[in-house]
Amino acid sequence: MIQLPWGGWCVSDADLAQALLRSPEFNAGRSGFFADLLPTRTAQVEVGHAVRNFLRKRLPQYRAALAPAVAELPVATRWPAAGTGLVYQCLADLLLHPGTPAAARRWMTQAVHGGVVFRAPHAWQRARAELLRARLVAAVTEQARQRRQHGVGEARDVLDAVLGACPDEVTDRTVAEVHLTMFRSIVAPVGATLAWSVLLACLHHLDDSPWPWPADQIVREALRHRPMVWMLGRTLTRSAELGGTAFDDGDLLSVSPYLLHHDKQHWTDPAVFRPGRWAEPDECGPYVPFGAGPFACPGASVARTLIAEALIALADDARLTVTGGDTRAIRIEGNVPRPFVLHRATGQQATTTSEGGEQP
Repeated sequence: MIQLPWGGWCVSDADLAQALLRSPEFNAGRSGFFADLLPTRTAQVEVGHAVRNFLRKRLPQYRAALAPAVAELPVATRWPAAGTGLVYQCLADLLLHPGTPAAARRWMTQAVHGGVVFRAPHAWQRARAELLRARLVAAVTEQARQRRQHGVGEARDVLDAVLGACPDEVTDRTVAEVHLTMFRSIVAPVGATLAWSVLLACLHHLDDSPWPWPADQIVREALRHRPMVWMLGRTLTRSAELGGTAFDDGDLLSVSPYLLHHDKQHWTDPAVFRPGRWAEPDECGPYVPFGAGPFACPGASVARTLIAEALIALADDARLTVTGGDTRAIRIEGNVPRPFVLHRATGQQATTTSEGGEQP
């Protein structure tokens, strides 16, 4: 057990950490993911599953949007912002469908780039982000009211999926807040992990040949090496004992996916980025980038697919290189890469570069 400076404890032992995440006695009550927005754990589960199922069904639409979006990218782009923007561009119609009033979609787009998805570093930026957040919530609240009046049939976007799963007593504003929670939890981790996948793959494969690893292996290893979620917390609802230590009702126990993913007793060369390890299951240890047990993210497999599809589109018939890459993370509500520039050379550009021409 490691006592944390902000309160609570981090369970660093791998076996105890997995027991904490999976044991029902440590996972009673509602998930903290939704805060107090939804009245019951059942409602939380239904909303999570509804959004996951909607996105899974619409994966072909997302996949079709990637190729033209990638083709529009400049030769050199600044990441991770460019990756987040790419993911959002291809998901925008799924988050709020094209028939939604332009104002709501405009506020959502501004929220992506205005510090709502990722916490802004400066106070003035955070103040602006709060204004954008308020305007987005107000616009989506009005949408929730109108859609409820007319009835929600088959889900056209994430807002419809949320509306269809929320209990009737949940207010329109709360529906908007839940939509914002889902919006951030989709765009932020997918965008950040796509950036990690690109950066780490480029830094660890420097010759001119295509990457030797399947996209899914790169994504899995990026989620291991630099998991987006830094801490997974459990607030105990009753007294309990873990590893011979007694804890009281209200105590906060946390697990660090980063520590578990770099545990030398359970992983081979944990400090090394090696996507090929995923073809050798015996070399893999405890893996919890999306949590585990009752509160595990229901959309984990869909998220990995969203990231892998974007990575495939970026690398298709292209040579990717990076400048300014730094594998130290910035922790802004999660592990986010430091800024770097991605150079994407296609066709004759890639041939010229591989023959010794100047890098764009």
